Amino acid sequence: MSDNRLSVFKTYKLYVGGKFPRSESGRVYEVTDSKGKWLANAPRSSRKDARDAVVAARKAFGGWSGATAYNRGQILYRVAEMLEGRKEQFVREVADAEGLSKSKAAAVVDAAIDRWVWYAGWTDKIGQVVGGANPVAGPFFNLSTPEPTGVVAVLAPQKSSFLGLVSVIAPVIATGNTAVVIASADSPLPALSLGEVLATSDLPGGVVNILSGGTAEIATPLASHQDVNAIDLTGADAALAKELEIAAADNLKRVLRAQATDEDSGSDWSADPGTHRLTAFLETKTVWHPTGALGVSGSSY
Repeated sequence: MSDNRLSVFKTYKLYVGGKFPRSESGRVYEVTDSKGKWLANAPRSSRKDARDAVVAARKAFGGWSGATAYNRGQILYRVAEMLEGRKEQFVREVADAEGLSKSKAAAVVDAAIDRWVWYAGWTDKIGQVVGGANPVAGPFFNLSTPEPTGVVAVLAPQKSSFLGLVSVIAPVIATGNTAVVIASADSPLPALSLGEVLATSDLPGGVVNILSGGTAEIATPLASHQDVNAIDLTGADAALAKELEIAAADNLKRVLRAQATDEDSGSDWSADPGTHRLTAFLETKTVWHPTGALGVSGSSY
């Protein structure tokens, strides 16, 4: 084998509607590691890319939200299997993105895969936690069940390029929503590689759409988009979060505000996530149904 072969550099692309387009603007920007070394050119998404991602997410919503919770869990677990098979790649990308040693990056990647499996297990259980039969006065069954909100715009954490990313994407889709994700501006490569994993798993195209570029430039049109139902502000700074929340009020989007610790350090993401991200983008549907005429025994059956 020749020692003079040229290296094959990877071309990172967006992930929209199950496909890998370049930005329609043709723009890219340099991504560097923690020491300023060039890693790759990432696509700089435009407002048009954001709108295209919303169209793809809306198109996928009916099928994904209509799938059984058990089936969604199977598909999410398949994604974890694919992540496990490409662990070495993600360790390298996380180490470069976050300035970590290989061993520390491996621990972060392991935690991210475990986090994905954890959310996969919740798909058919969250309904029992937040739904159920309600006691009412009268001959009625009164049942409350959770339903997904719809298309969710997700601003991924800026510093935790993979564990934080998984922690904000997985709960959104586990509960039947579809997502338009804005990757970390400075460290988008793990997110763009995640798109490749999703494309080769059983996840339908459009359920997750991943954009890279300037967070404010992409998030602003998403916050005001009339077909976006909710927005997660985790990756926004205080000034941008305020601006986006005002824009989101126009069509009464659900807003998940960033927590004080979200951007402090990667270690914050390793804590038990609880269920608040699962329930943040769920609506509750309550149905009344008559029990029928009650006999002397107290039952109509």
